[in-house]
Amino acid sequence: MKQAIVARTDLGMGRGKLAAQVAHAALSAAEDAADRTRTNWQGEGQKKVVLKGDGEAALFELADRAERERLPHAIVRDAGHTQLEPGTVTTLAVGPGEEETVDRVTGELSLY
Repeated sequence: MKQAIVARTDLGMGRGKLAAQVAHAALSAAEDAADRTRTNWQGEGQKKVVLKGDGEAALFELADRAERERLPHAIVRDAGHTQLEPGTVTTLAVGPGEEETVDRVTGELSLY
């Protein structure tokens, strides 16, 4: 079981901002997962990777692929309280799900 979080590289988010956005995405997608999937993932140590995304369009394309694979996923839009404009798409979480299924969606991306 695995979860992949894709963060945009074109926004220039600071480290703290990036960490917060990744956490928002991870939690939102995990909450979207079926109880059994979430329980299995948690029991296996909640494996996660953070990957680089080229921009908003790339995140939406990956979200479409996750939808076709029937994977839980979540797009995060920033509230705009600090570094970014309200509504800015920052991250996408794919999974938790079977590792090979998550990799079909995100496997070609580089680690952040």
